[in-house]
Amino acid sequence: MPAHLDDIGPALVPAAACLVTAGLIVMLRPFLVRYALARPNARSLHTAPTPQGGGIAVMLATLAASCAAGPFLGLGEADWRTLARLSGAAAGLTLVGGIDDVRPLPAAPRLVLQIALAALAISALPGNVRLVEAVPIEVERSILVVALAGFVNLANFMDGMDWMTVAEIVPVSAALAAFAALGVLPPSTGLIALALAGAMVGFAPFNAPVARLFLGDVGSLPIGLLIGYGLIDLALRRELAAAVLLPLYYLADGGSTLLRRALRGAPLWKAHREHFYQLAVVRGLTTAECIAGVFGLNVMLAALAFASHAAGSATVSALFVVAALALTALLLRRFARGKSSGRSC
Repeated sequence: MPAHLDDIGPALVPAAACLVTAGLIVMLRPFLVRYALARPNARSLHTAPTPQGGGIAVMLATLAASCAAGPFLGLGEADWRTLARLSGAAAGLTLVGGIDDVRPLPAAPRLVLQIALAALAISALPGNVRLVEAVPIEVERSILVVALAGFVNLANFMDGMDWMTVAEIVPVSAALAAFAALGVLPPSTGLIALALAGAMVGFAPFNAPVARLFLGDVGSLPIGLLIGYGLIDLALRRELAAAVLLPLYYLADGGSTLLRRALRGAPLWKAHREHFYQLAVVRGLTTAECIAGVFGLNVMLAALAFASHAAGSATVSALFVVAALALTALLLRRFARGKSSGRSC
């Protein structure tokens, strides 16, 4: 983060978000137990009704910590504008997800709302950062809106196991904050990422296997938006390889699962248990083994992302991406095979 953060200490933002998240969860959990139970369905790995909605605490803490720290960081007008639009888009998706958790929304209006809020987030990007200069900015930004809405849904689809979102989001958000510390990303993007990392750590004890609380759509949707925005911002800052490397596990597992289902004509929007990490548990791996694999891979992907940045060479970055693909493929293969004994949970 920029030098301004030294005035309050880098640890204070995630620490505050962590404590606020944990405190809010303790306060809200009786309400969630009563009104927001997630019952096992075709997508679930849990077997007993479990309260969901922990994402309310995560998002409140993330946005509150970010906005409260802003004055200490001396954010400029552009950063405040970015923070305001991102906060508004995330708050909107939190509301959409909360409604969907209690009374499921039809697919079409839910998607329209997601695209509208993704557009609000993309509008926070400065006009002078481009991915492909030859493409008209209106076309490029429209593509980015669709991509961000897609990532929002990917984050939601992948939130199907205790600690899965923690194992993904903590390393990725911490890496985005570190890129801001290096001056690659603007302070506003880094601040949101730093607060989100702390908030997810505060949520982690309640979601530890066997989880006493789930994020719910109220958390997974806006988390996907904030992380997706950070990755897009990173790509626009001439760090495309790093922006692909950081979420590679989500992209590989989610993308290949959707492709497999599409090839056999299965409805893509229906709940299922066909992600590689879900198959792994069904085929005998423990939740702890799966999460350790995902977290370890994400740490390696983050290291490769920073190595790509340090190299400053497109050729070397491409080699890092190839290496990352190989590592990701190995983990997916392990998940697909499960345990040789074939024990199920």
